[in-house]
Amino acid sequence: MAAVRLEHLRKVHANGHVAVADVSIDVAPGELLVLVGPSGSGKSSLLRLIAGLEDPTAGRVLIDEQDVTGWPPQDRDLAMVFQSYALYPHKTVRENLMFGLRMRRVPPSEIADRVQHTATALGIDKLLERKPAQLSGGERQRVALGRAVVRKPKAFLLDEPLSNLDPRLRAATRAELALLHRRLNATMIYVTHDQEEAMTLGSRVAVMRNGALEQIGAPMEVYQRPANTFVAEFVGTPAMNLLPSEAGIIMGIRPHDIEIVSTAEADERGGIEIVEPLGSTLLVHVKTDTRPHLVRVVVPADTVMAVGAMVGLRMRRDRLHRFDAATGRACA
Repeated sequence: MAAVRLEHLRKVHANGHVAVADVSIDVAPGELLVLVGPSGSGKSSLLRLIAGLEDPTAGRVLIDEQDVTGWPPQDRDLAMVFQSYALYPHKTVRENLMFGLRMRRVPPSEIADRVQHTATALGIDKLLERKPAQLSGGERQRVALGRAVVRKPKAFLLDEPLSNLDPRLRAATRAELALLHRRLNATMIYVTHDQEEAMTLGSRVAVMRNGALEQIGAPMEVYQRPANTFVAEFVGTPAMNLLPSEAGIIMGIRPHDIEIVSTAEADERGGIEIVEPLGSTLLVHVKTDTRPHLVRVVVPADTVMAVGAMVGLRMRRDRLHRFDAATGRACA
């Protein structure tokens, strides 16, 4: 495992588009850092700069305090796992796992031991003689992970590795990946657009937008103390309610922190516009008397909620967030 340091990394394309804007991050040895953000936020571009697949316009990449900014990818000793799996279709699983080791001239006996150990650890030992076309999506993803693990790199770079899997398989593979990280105690930098994936996997979460780092911290820190309105809305499902308040202030409150009460007990009153069943809960959209936007509230699924009914809303005062309306930043 290795420490990875990014110092003021910047990437500007020839057309002037800023893909990465002055990003500095320290990744500790053994950490699983998740880069999360919407499409086009710069997270995959940042990963490619770390891997050496693209050159930065400015800034440095350091691995274990050594400046590798000008080094080619093969000299950085990093393993990258892609969304597309990137397996050789004409080779068996065993041959796919062996390929990188052969290129590095690892002794044949050591290659055999590493491949068998990795295949057993990932549960693909019974697939070693199959070719990628004979595998399911989940099996192909485990082989792609195995090809990275068998190399014993200094760090792993994972670019949306689960996005091609269906939701059920993605959740199962995500749990396997978390176990793999703990077993290897490896440094991993993981890119995803899925904030739920980021929150469940990451030791820390780095939220990006338009090439810039908006906030970095432990998952619950980012959830409970968002740095600005973008992070507040992006992290958490359903999204935080952002409610214009007194001059220059936006109040934020999560749907789980609003109660539906009688109108006599309420802070605000309104009519139910939409009721969305979400399994064990309902997401209720309420049009209040005083606000232009619907207020989202989460209640237990057995709560009787009827479209058109008048209800009262009571907000937990200790869970309110305040943001500057001009900058979007959280108020101290």
